[in-house]
Amino acid sequence: MTMFVTDSPRPISLLTRHCSHQALLTLPAQEAHVSAVRHFAADLLETWSVPASERDSAVLIVDELAANAAQYGRERMTLLLVLEHGTLHIVVSDSGMVVEHLRPDIAPDEHGRGTGIVQHLAQSTEVHQTGDGREVRACLRCSA
Repeated sequence: MTMFVTDSPRPISLLTRHCSHQALLTLPAQEAHVSAVRHFAADLLETWSVPASERDSAVLIVDELAANAAQYGRERMTLLLVLEHGTLHIVVSDSGMVVEHLRPDIAPDEHGRGTGIVQHLAQSTEVHQTGDGREVRACLRCSA
């Protein structure tokens, strides 16, 4: 397990702006580690004084993205949390390929709903294929 937490103004490479809080957690891409990612985010956001309702939304986003990373990532998954200027940036990356989204005219089953939940809760979402895998970014306004 790799963990990096800082309150320094020195940004890490994924986000290059000045930030007040940032944290990085890397774990094997396995479903058994999703709860650890969720608890890490919840505890950290509480430490950063993110209000409970916003923290709950953020933790749900983290949980959905980590579950996808665990399911589709091959080796590792990484969570990056950056809180700056009232916006929480949630970035989950894994060593997998971009997941194709179901067409809207196909009835959803128990899979595929997580993306809709994330898009509903976040102000913005982006999915990128990187040289090492996939990266999903979600931004959430926070009054912390």
